Amino acid sequence: MTENTENKALLLDKRYLRMALVWSENSYCIRRKVGALLVKDKMIISDGYNGTPSGFENVCEDENNVTKPYVLHAEANAITKIAKSNNSSENATLYVTSSPCIECSKLIIQAGIKRVVYSELYRNNDGIMLLNRAGVITEYIEI
Repeated sequence: MTENTENKALLLDKRYLRMALVWSENSYCIRRKVGALLVKDKMIISDGYNGTPSGFENVCEDENNVTKPYVLHAEANAITKIAKSNNSSENATLYVTSSPCIECSKLIIQAGIKRVVYSELYRNNDGIMLLNRAGVITEYIEI
């Protein structure tokens, strides 16, 4: 890749990360808002943010400010949304505001996503280590 091509790719990555950040604002979660975009061939094919399953009340934390166990992560919402469509996440890039946890990393691997770009590190890096072991490209980009 030439320097100009690399610079354009980085600018595009940052743009998608900023879009994921804006998308995270849709979350009703108080403690942490996370957004995700699935992109393939420069097209957004799915999106997600953390929150409760469809049909549940939009309350993510209990009375002790602990996240309810059934809250879905942004990555899981984006991946399950693509599963309900006619699109495929094979070889797509996932842009997510926080690095994936180990459970979401398993879904990412199984969904055939080839690259994950994130702008904040989750509380541990188990998910990133699993993705790297599976050959998924992971990149931290500050926005």
